Amino acid sequence: MSLLFWLLGAVVVGYIGYTMYLATVLKWEDEQTVGLAYYGLPLAGRNAFKDTLRAHARRLRPLIQFNARFTKLDFAKSHITHQGVAGPGGSCSAESFAKAAAYQPRAEDVFVVTQMKCGTTWMQNVVYEVLKRGKGDLVETGGAMYAISPWIEGRKSVPIDQAPLIGTERPTRIIKTHLPASLCPFDAKAKYVYVARHPVSCFASCIDFVDTNVGGMSPDLPAFEAWFTSPAHMWWGTWTDHVKGWWTRAKQSPDHVLFVYFEDMKKDLGAVVQQVAAFLGVAPLNADELKAVVHKCGFAYMQEHQDNFEMHPPHILQTNAELFVSGSADRYKNVPAEIRTRVAQWVVRDMQGSDFPLAEKYPDVAKAVG
Repeated sequence: MSLLFWLLGAVVVGYIGYTMYLATVLKWEDEQTVGLAYYGLPLAGRNAFKDTLRAHARRLRPLIQFNARFTKLDFAKSHITHQGVAGPGGSCSAESFAKAAAYQPRAEDVFVVTQMKCGTTWMQNVVYEVLKRGKGDLVETGGAMYAISPWIEGRKSVPIDQAPLIGTERPTRIIKTHLPASLCPFDAKAKYVYVARHPVSCFASCIDFVDTNVGGMSPDLPAFEAWFTSPAHMWWGTWTDHVKGWWTRAKQSPDHVLFVYFEDMKKDLGAVVQQVAAFLGVAPLNADELKAVVHKCGFAYMQEHQDNFEMHPPHILQTNAELFVSGSADRYKNVPAEIRTRVAQWVVRDMQGSDFPLAEKYPDVAKAVG
């Protein structure tokens, strides 16, 4: 009996020690990925950090897998809230949301706005390459998009005042945000590019994102569906509220808000690039410049060089910070039919009263009446 108690005690002590190791790594990881601590490093330095993080992840995998058997992500408990708008705890905080909402936009600011998983990094790169006229050098210099483009409500972002102005024709600060129109700082001096995506494709991509970032702690599909359709829990608000708010803002301020679609970018990226260039007020791109921009903003190019376009710093559960899981225009087709229909029906109900062209842009959604 005494041997059994001794073994049990050893297991408990070992588990506590293992857990303390995890806590230490999490603290170190967090401190090393704030501001420019990670994205300000050269490519070799960022890769060295990821190598170290992977080594810790390998050692901690048994503990993480064990804990995942008893813990699942609870969207109702894992978010922060500011003025009724939810956000992901960890990468954001109530304080970072409040600071973002209080920011005073400047004439050189261009905000790239989307609901999450709707083409944010893609459009950031489009704006960047348009301003550089196809001569952007992130890949050549080993730089990172998130070293030059602050995420305004992100807790770990490069500070806005440390972000460089991009381009010479129209020196621009490229600011990323997922904030809804009700919370995003707005000023007619600045410009805003909004990207909308098929709501069920957005839903599917949100699942991919959470799955790749929490691993075995990812919840089941009903929990994802409840989260995606919840005004209280969905990060940055529901797809319907997000799109309605920015659609209205774009109609009210067409000179200051450009509203584009993810699917149009997939169908004819060159046309959207020219649209963005005209909106930003730069000289029209010539044929060679347009070709270069389209090439450097293509999914294949960005995927090949994803170290330069990471959407967030690596962490213990996701040491690669992959850029795209799918990125397809018809991602919604991979969602189980029953859930796809329910989400589409919810969209139709929640978009009632809005003049957003749902039937024109997403006819399969508009037909899902029930």
